[in-house]
Amino acid sequence: MPSYPINYNLYTFLWKKYRPMLVKLMVDADNGPQEYKFIQHEFKDINPKEKGGHTFTLEAHKGKAQNNIKSSVVAQDLLLTLQKSARALELMDTATYQFVMDKQYLFHVSKMEEEIAEEAEVEESPKEAEVEEVKDSKNASAEKPTSTDEESKEEKPKEDKG
Repeated sequence: MPSYPINYNLYTFLWKKYRPMLVKLMVDADNGPQEYKFIQHEFKDINPKEKGGHTFTLEAHKGKAQNNIKSSVVAQDLLLTLQKSARALELMDTATYQFVMDKQYLFHVSKMEEEIAEEAEVEESPKEAEVEEVKDSKNASAEKPTSTDEESKEEKPKEDKG
């Protein structure tokens, strides 16, 4: 029985065909999420029995996937195609983009730079809170008299009266 090599780049020619449109969607994503309706036969003609279907979510930043796309050949080939575009790489250097293909072959492109900035602030704020707590506890202990100081103050007035 002959052994045929597995072609991992099944969808690259399709993504290459749409590369100018993909880059335009990325540029336009500055103004809000973008969508493009693919014709399902374009994907099904390539591999009608794609394991896991043709749906995927790809989050790309600096030319690399930020989420796990190992189970989606479609997403892997999209990333390969974007990596070959200088403009797409330039855009991905400045922000994270989310690419989503849903079951109706509606392709969504979103720019996620604000969410990443918010996540960074959330990560920093607990650290800042810890530093603040440590400072507050040090200040409180410096201002708060110790129990021995309080006892000696209480004892002195008793001695004067008696």
